[in-house]
Amino acid sequence: MIPDKAPVEKDLYHAAPEVVNGAHVPNFQKYKELYLQSTQNPEEFWGRIAKEYYWKTPQTGKFLDYNFDLTKGKIYIKWMEGATTNICYNLLDRNVHQKKLGDKIAFYWEGNDPEDCMQVTYKELLQQVCKFANVLRSQGVKKGDRVSVYMPMMIESVVVMLACTRIGAIHSVVFAGFSAESLCERILDSRCSLLVTADGFYRGDKPIDLKHIADEALRKCRDRNFRVGRCIVVKHLGVTEATGATDETCTVKASSDTSQSPPAKRSCYNLQDKNNEKAKNVHHKMQITWNADVDIWWHDLMKEASDKCEPEWCDFEDPLFILYTSGSTGKPKGVQHAVGGYLLYTATTFKYVFDYKPDDVYWCTADVGWITGHSYIVYGPLANGATSVMFEGIPTYPNVSRLWEIIDKYKVTTFYTAPTAIRLLMKYGEEPVKKFSRKSLKILGTVGEPINPEAWLWYYNVVGNSKCPIMDTFWQTETGGHMMTPLPAAIPLKPGSATFPFFGVTPAILNETGEELEGMAEGYLVFKKPWPSIMRTIYGNHQRFETTYFKKFPGYFVTGDGCKRDKDGYYWITGRIDDMLNVSGHLLSTAEVESALIEHTSIAEAATVSHPHPIKGECLYCFVTLKDGHEFTETLVTELKDKVREKIGPIATPDYVQNAPGLPKTRSGKIMRRILRKIARNENDLGDTSTLADGTVIEELFKNRCKTA
Repeated sequence: MIPDKAPVEKDLYHAAPEVVNGAHVPNFQKYKELYLQSTQNPEEFWGRIAKEYYWKTPQTGKFLDYNFDLTKGKIYIKWMEGATTNICYNLLDRNVHQKKLGDKIAFYWEGNDPEDCMQVTYKELLQQVCKFANVLRSQGVKKGDRVSVYMPMMIESVVVMLACTRIGAIHSVVFAGFSAESLCERILDSRCSLLVTADGFYRGDKPIDLKHIADEALRKCRDRNFRVGRCIVVKHLGVTEATGATDETCTVKASSDTSQSPPAKRSCYNLQDKNNEKAKNVHHKMQITWNADVDIWWHDLMKEASDKCEPEWCDFEDPLFILYTSGSTGKPKGVQHAVGGYLLYTATTFKYVFDYKPDDVYWCTADVGWITGHSYIVYGPLANGATSVMFEGIPTYPNVSRLWEIIDKYKVTTFYTAPTAIRLLMKYGEEPVKKFSRKSLKILGTVGEPINPEAWLWYYNVVGNSKCPIMDTFWQTETGGHMMTPLPAAIPLKPGSATFPFFGVTPAILNETGEELEGMAEGYLVFKKPWPSIMRTIYGNHQRFETTYFKKFPGYFVTGDGCKRDKDGYYWITGRIDDMLNVSGHLLSTAEVESALIEHTSIAEAATVSHPHPIKGECLYCFVTLKDGHEFTETLVTELKDKVREKIGPIATPDYVQNAPGLPKTRSGKIMRRILRKIARNENDLGDTSTLADGTVIEELFKNRCKTA
């Protein structure tokens, strides 16, 4: 339950008067009024919001129909029966034609190199999206087909996503840091008919040969009897074209005058600090392999395409996109979101959580390969006609002031980033931050994992000049948008708390037996009713969807996260309850990592747990049991780390690998990860070990601990 009044304790943080003035939700009473409307009469609440968007045909049947209880039959969620729309039309055509925002900047694009920047207006973005939608149609892509997107942070990524939605195709974006094997798995699972990628990009001063990784993924697909018919390649680094026969090799060199498509680069604001260190121009020769039967340059296709394209009208419940998230079984889950509900919820959460105003400049530092990039770089901001910054680089390149430099450069008002980035920059102190004024900032946000109070206070006091409220948002790939979050002017803040539920969200805390806990409590976080952007299924495996999210507690959506509620009703996320790892805000499955380790010929068995990390929040601590006749060496540790990088990606690289002659198991053979977590942390209080089959392994595991952990 939401308390009647906001608490008035001295350790609370309140919004500055300039944030409160003109806020969409100016106080706690207004928040509670809207919250009760949204939960008691969702048809009236969401129906009113739906009127702000274009519907080709209106709702004709039930506004909401659902079943969360497996004991009563199949799980389903259906909203606004009969309504049809096109999400691209609402994001672009509506803003250009009805709202007259054609000349408004949609994105400022900031490259990895500080001197590499451009901007694109809503009108230009609409033209480019229509052109690429026609390209997709010319390649045989039609409504319901899946398109894989494996691209860096560039405007073309947004163009591809929205072009898919314009013709009713389903995009499946794969983070450009994932390995060829991970890309292959996702292409195979979703049966994508076409891949869009880029030649390469820079991450700091490191060149990434993206085309090579994409080629390797397509080869792996062919080895498993699945052929992707076309690979469209954006020339991001290259200045020369590949021509000629199949498998020709061409040299592609990075250059500061590289052509960008779309549109051509434009001049951007001069840096306020002229003496700020500039990124060095890095020239890198990149060899890319060209298969003329499959590969085709983006710009060659776009040259001939028309910039007029009629949208495909889609049902409210038609699939919008598939985005893969790690599963506890090790096989990634293809989370499938629906057109209408995702539009309504991402647009509404963006408007209220960031208190969006038309003159704001918003910046989310996430990657479009993750749900945060989907919801709060692409769909939510564009639905509101917002101007956003899109950043290709990293926080520490070419120096540790890069983020604050960008905030001043574009006069950013709302800044949304991950606790990992905050902790990373904290260690460099205040001086790199205070080189820049950041006076444009009004609202800060965090996403991806719970933020520890120390990092929260540094973010608030140093980055936000002790005046910007922090929106500590809890949500998941599966939820589509913010679930637990403050609102800038309405909810007093407690460092580290996600505070209260967003409109339409009905949380509960359950104990192990499924009993709802009232008042101060700690247990499983679940949701009692659907919200518009809840995932509809796992692509191709509805049974897994039902088992994963609804089987444990019939009648509830189970998040897999633990939660506690304090005496004031504030919610605090305590982390994953299942066998998942949260590394720098990215979920990884223990099974996926262990599977990669066991592929090494020396390894008989493996177990992975989380270990505290000062920057990433958590890192991977792996226990490996060797096969007879094999020796545990530094070379083996390096090979195992490389194996995980190859199978999953750099983000999953273990920090620690420990020799484990035996693993603690129950009598039924289940690995006791709880005990392994204690050993990794060098904590001798192991709790109840009565179910441990062989207690002698414990002493050996403590003896073999990684000494630096």
